[in-house]
Amino acid sequence: MVKGEKASWKAKYFLKMSKLLDEYPRVFIVGADNVRSKQMQQIRVSLRGMAEILMGKNTMMCKAIRAHLDTNPGLEKLLPHIKGNVGLVFSKEDPALVRDKLLENKVAAPARAGAIAPIDVWVEAQNTGMGPEKTNFFQALNISTKIAKGAIEIVSNVHLIKTGDKVGASEATLLQMLGVKPFAYGLVVEKIYDNGAVFTPDILDITDEQLLAKFHAGVANIAAASLGIGYCTQASVPHSIINGFKNVLAVAIEADIDFPAADAAKAYLADPSAFAVAAPVAGAGEAAAETKEEVKEESEAEESDDDMGFSLFD
Repeated sequence: MVKGEKASWKAKYFLKMSKLLDEYPRVFIVGADNVRSKQMQQIRVSLRGMAEILMGKNTMMCKAIRAHLDTNPGLEKLLPHIKGNVGLVFSKEDPALVRDKLLENKVAAPARAGAIAPIDVWVEAQNTGMGPEKTNFFQALNISTKIAKGAIEIVSNVHLIKTGDKVGASEATLLQMLGVKPFAYGLVVEKIYDNGAVFTPDILDITDEQLLAKFHAGVANIAAASLGIGYCTQASVPHSIINGFKNVLAVAIEADIDFPAADAAKAYLADPSAFAVAAPVAGAGEAAAETKEEVKEESEAEESDDDMGFSLFD
């Protein structure tokens, strides 16, 4: 590419980036390690109508964003996160939908020597179908085996590779011989920019129920603290009113003062049994059952006493 063409290409890139930043309120910073060009093309097709992908050098992306800060200063929060092999995905849709669509486009891949393992890799106990001549290969990897029906059989599950470890040549060869593709690669959402806020994708997994539970717990803590220090807040007002009413009710009962709200409490204190209708019914049922059991036991005892345990023909 000659100098003039390069300058023209950069100008078009900055123009496109500026247009995307103006049009879309949400920007996803995605990691693109081990994503090949054919897979990238498939991802672009799957996101058509939902999002647009823009790749490029980090320096160019940062430069284009800085040039757009006068229009949208909040974009500055993106700059610290543009590092490594990353790209940008622009969208107007629900962030969870875009994230899920990106996860759907992961492709299974073999473990290559020198690659960093993104997950733990286990080799299950199985008959490998390999001949006994390869026993030394398994012994070098400290994998217990036995010969079954003329083939090597792995005796127990083996934790072959741990997350974050570099894949060795022997491990990669073994997985290839077993036909195992343990890894899956695709665009991985690292950060999400949404109208001036930057957050991690795990925020998308928070449900409404979890938010409400956290909110209720916070309100309860504020109310407890307010009541403890005697400082009135909006959270503690209902509790203060209830506690105040309890005090007024106690005084009214003690001083025999009548007012409508105290009538129910006074009636209960005058005749508690009138408010316990269901309890005697349940108790009567239990008493009837016990009486029936006692009658049965007495009847059996009488029969036993009559014959003293002997029949007429003894």
